[in-house]
Order: sequence, then C-alpha cells, then structure tokens
Amino acid sequence: MSEQAPSRVRRRREREADTNGARVEAVGGRYAPLDPEAVLAIERSALEILADTGLSDAPPRVVELVQAAGGELSAAGRLLFPQALVRRCLDTLPREVMLCGQDPRHDMALTGGRVHVGTGGAAPMIVDLETGAYRESTLRDLYDAARLVDTLEHVHFFSRSLVARDMPDVLSLEVNTAFASLAGTSKHVCVSASAASHVEAIARMCHTVAGSEDAFRARPFLSLNINHVVPPLRFDPTACEVLLKAVEMGIPAMVNTFGQMGASSPVTMAGCIAQTTAETLAGMVVGWLADPQARLVFGPRPMVTDLRTGGMAGGAGEQATLTAACVQMARHFKLPNSTIAGATDSKIPDAQAGYEKALSVTLAAQAGCNFITQASGMQASLMAVSLEAYLIDNDMLGAILKSLAPVDVGPATLAIDSIRDVVAGEGHFLGQPDTLARMSSDFVYPRLADRRAPVQWEQAGALDIRAVARQRAAHLLATHFPAHLNPEAQAALRAGWDIRLAQKDMAAP
Repeated sequence: MSEQAPSRVRRRREREADTNGARVEAVGGRYAPLDPEAVLAIERSALEILADTGLSDAPPRVVELVQAAGGELSAAGRLLFPQALVRRCLDTLPREVMLCGQDPRHDMALTGGRVHVGTGGAAPMIVDLETGAYRESTLRDLYDAARLVDTLEHVHFFSRSLVARDMPDVLSLEVNTAFASLAGTSKHVCVSASAASHVEAIARMCHTVAGSEDAFRARPFLSLNINHVVPPLRFDPTACEVLLKAVEMGIPAMVNTFGQMGASSPVTMAGCIAQTTAETLAGMVVGWLADPQARLVFGPRPMVTDLRTGGMAGGAGEQATLTAACVQMARHFKLPNSTIAGATDSKIPDAQAGYEKALSVTLAAQAGCNFITQASGMQASLMAVSLEAYLIDNDMLGAILKSLAPVDVGPATLAIDSIRDVVAGEGHFLGQPDTLARMSSDFVYPRLADRRAPVQWEQAGALDIRAVARQRAAHLLATHFPAHLNPEAQAALRAGWDIRLAQKDMAAP
C-alpha cells in the first residue's frame, strides 16, 4: 500500500461519517417459502372462505357497499364476497401506494419488491433509558422515540410505537399521538384512530401541517393502521367505519389483520395463512368499493401462539416463516403490502433479541415486504419500547437491507485486469483506486457494532453494545430537536386542539 493510502482512507472515512457508507435501495422477493402450487391452493381457499363462510358483524355501510357490488348476506347474517367480486378488486387495485415524508427525501414507494423498515406497536411500557426499569410510557416518551428515529438512516418511517398513558381520554391520546409523531420526525408517520370522528380530527391536523387539504392529499405524510376484523372472520364495525372515513379523507390505510395461529386461526400454517388472507382481502374489497383509487396497503399480521402458555411467540422460527409466507401471498396478488417482523420476546436488547429480530426481519425483507413495522425498538412481545434498541436495531437493519443487494457481475466487477496487475505488483488490493472508490459506495458500516481488536476494545472501557447505545441515545435526545414543523403550523395546531406536549420539551434546555 502506498504511503499516501492510509491518510486517504482516513479522509474518506471522515467525509463519509455522516452517511455511514452506502445508501441502500433495498429490493426483496427472492425468498419464497411457498411453492407455486401452495400459493394457488391458499388463494383458492381464501376465496372459498370469503364466498361460502364470509364475515359476521358487518356494519350497514359495509353491507350496502358489498351487496351493491354482487355480495349477499347469508341466512346467518354473514356477509359473503363472491369470487368474481374479489377478483375484480384484485385486478383493479392500485399497484403502488406512495407514502410521503414531510421531507421528500423520506418518500417511500410501496410497490413490487421494494423494502422499507420502521417502527410500530402500541406498547404500554418503556424501558427507562436511565434506570433500565420498565415503567408506563408517556407522551414525552413517544416524542423522544420519534426524535431518535428521525436520526436513524436505516429506519425509514415512524409508526406509533408506544401508548401515551398520561392522556386523559382516547381523543386526547390520538390527537396528541399524531402531534408528537409529526413534530418528532420528518419521516412518514403512521398512527391509529378508534372512531371515524377522530379520523377527521387527525386529517384536519395534517391539512394544517401541509398548508391545505389538497396539499396533504397530494403528498400524504401520515397513514392509519386499521384492524378491520376480529379473527376469526368477524368485522369490527367501528374499525370498518374508521377505514371508510380514512378512504374518504384521502389518508392511506394499512388494512391489517391480527390473528394468532392456534388461537384465533387454525394451528396449521396453511390454514392460518388462508384465513388471514381472506380476512385481509375483505378489508381491501371494502376500501376499494368506497373508492377504487383508495391508498390501501394489504397488511396480513398473523402471530404465532406459544401453545404452552397461550402467549405470543414473536421471536419463533415459525413466526418468521409464517410472516414471509403471508408476504409471498401479497406479492402474488401484486399488492402494496405491510407486515410485522421484529417482535422479539426478549425483555432487553440482548443476544436473544438480536437473533429473534434478525431472523424475522430478514425473512420478511427477503420475501419482499414493502413496509415492515415493529422492525426496531420493540421488546417483550410488543409490550415495551427500548430507546437504546432503536440504535442497535438501526445497525441490524443496515446489514439486512444491504443483504438484499444483488451481486453485480460484469467486466468491471470481475476485475480481471486488476487481479493481473496486483499479482504482478504490490500483492494486495488496498491501494487500488477501485478499492478506495468503492469503500463508501459498496459497504454499509455499523455505527455501534464494535470491529476493533480486543485490546483496543478493552482500553476503551470494554463496553457492550447496549451500553454504547444507551450513551448514544442519551446524547441524541439531549441534542436533536427537529424543527421541520414550522412555528405557524405548530401554533395553529395548539390553538385548534388540546396539545399536551409542552413547548419546553421540544427544545434543548
């Protein structure tokens, strides 16, 4: 290696410190746990379930929409979806949903095999950053979580990850959740609403931030998680009204189905996938009938039950396979899609959390899921958020996203001439121009993972990754206060709604 090479490497590292190496455009879809015959069998079963068994408890508006399109109510009061209706919906649903950020750099096209990863959940607890103890989560915790995500390059969106348990009522909770999320990050935000009237309130808040209703409809930087069914095969009437209101207001809707294999869906993986597919398709049909151009995201989220305890087993290998298979079905239908991956059962960001998250997120990404929620920050089977885990998981997500990149094979990358020159010359490639050029373009470097020699690690204090992440999270929370929400919009939001996030908590002391 030439004498100048080490200094060039150092300068390159300094220049790339902010981007941390390659920016990853991730495309999955090469992993397919189901063979083609299995995919078609599950499709046939799902359509049969919708046509012959149907769903109960459909609210009047849903019944009206489906009956007008050829569906019917059975003698038992179950809403039946004929196969021709479902196939017509599948043939005409939009194949791309654009989810925007307040900053256009964070826009995400949900289409094909493009993969985006982010947060999610509705955790009632947080692992306190200072004490490490579990406690009830607050609105300030939610804002802090959004602020951290705003700094993490491999976490693409902020789906509300915890519940602000210090809010006095449900409307206050949902309005303040939207405010804290939108103020905490310029990335796309996903929240929820428990009533159609709350959807209107959240929509008006978004119009205020965007400057107008038309501006928000053109660039929707907020979407809604909507669980329109209660498995097995029963509509949630209130959630259906939320879905219809979201469609009316131009808010993208995650059409989600949460079942538990062995509890609220069959214990067999094939049966669980078929039922979940049917339930999710029912919501897609309802939204499509309300507006054929509705921004709908197919969201199968079946979870595995630990049959010894009845609890969730989010870190199980079966969970990873089940999730990937549901993603494969979504891709078979060519629908923009979303799922959960990363729901570790571990209580802290330890080795268990690492292997459970890495397995489930990797399989979902390799299967080509467009929008993977709960991919960072969650602990204890989605019961708690760990702020330091966001930073650890950011490293993990960078590696997973990079693993989706295809191997570039061509004359330049085969490097036959370079091999010949090096063998006849220096005997190594460290000083080669292509090595230096590709150092930043072809590699993703972790921010926390330690690659130093053991002696250097020991001299630096022998800290494990959790301790390093805790220090880094504390530093970011003390210094990073986003200012993308302009003062006029913030003042209008505070004047129009009971915003409980104190102004003093949104700036450095």
